[in-house]
Amino acid sequence: MARPVTLFTGQWADLPLETLCEKAKDFGYDGLELACWGDHFEVAKADDAYCAAKRDLLARHELKLFSISSHLVGQAVCDRIDERHQAILPDYVWGDGDPEGVRQRAAKEMVATAEAAKRLGVNTVNGFTGSSIWHLLYSFPPVSAAMIDAGYTDFANRWKPILDRFAALGVRFALEVHPTEIAFDLASAERALEAVGNHPAFGFNYDPSHFGYQGVDYVEFIYRLGARIFHVHMKDVGWSATPTAAGVFGGNLNFGDRRRYWDFRSLGRGNIDFEEIIRALNRINYQGPLSVEWEDSGMDREHGAAEAADFVHQVDFTPSAVAFDAAFGE
Repeated sequence: MARPVTLFTGQWADLPLETLCEKAKDFGYDGLELACWGDHFEVAKADDAYCAAKRDLLARHELKLFSISSHLVGQAVCDRIDERHQAILPDYVWGDGDPEGVRQRAAKEMVATAEAAKRLGVNTVNGFTGSSIWHLLYSFPPVSAAMIDAGYTDFANRWKPILDRFAALGVRFALEVHPTEIAFDLASAERALEAVGNHPAFGFNYDPSHFGYQGVDYVEFIYRLGARIFHVHMKDVGWSATPTAAGVFGGNLNFGDRRRYWDFRSLGRGNIDFEEIIRALNRINYQGPLSVEWEDSGMDREHGAAEAADFVHQVDFTPSAVAFDAAFGE
């Protein structure tokens, strides 16, 4: 049986969850991946009754639930905090905006998110970690090895206590490897895993769209870190075959600007080779959901979300249980 296809609700948080449930079912999805913002899943309200009500809502629409996602709060755990974060954080996490206070409150909220996930009955929380060293990405003025080491140490010191609580609850944290995070490609993902001592609660939300335009081998990521892939996002990205006005770094241009070298695309309309991804996921025996994170600045999102559900259902397949030429041996 092929894997369930779910819809990440982060890009739909302007809609009430009940409205989105109706749409997602019509689009052809098997379930949802609930974002911890909007009214989709509010950690501060997530007592037993609240969680039961969310479960009941999804069940009424015949939708399954495998994970929740806390990208926005997770970002603040390690980040260099500035005014941008106020727009993405709950007021009680932002508080007075003092950077270290924000980071500490974000860490407590991630623990609360794991506890809420446990009450909700899911064992995976996807999200971001933030990074104290992302601004050092390009090494000029020269960046010393000690400065990078300090960034991974900061990440480990802030996240290990969170991960310990996750592990005690039987919940896993899946970092979406992504620019601006402590892990943004295969090499940095391996280093992040090492930094937390291969903590059993720490793994990855695999999303190829953040690798392709960087030149990262997104299929090799599956083979190298397959045991740590706790969840999968299906998202496409297109990049130009010829030089453009803005390169990989984006030229400070917004998504959707035709001068960009790369941009996110509705599934099947970009450059990502999903055939090879599915074959690799089959080889590592990944059996979790394939969750569509739909982003395409040039397309109506309802059209795109329905198209994406159909694409994933078609591209996914169950691996063979026997060698194709086994019959010749009879």
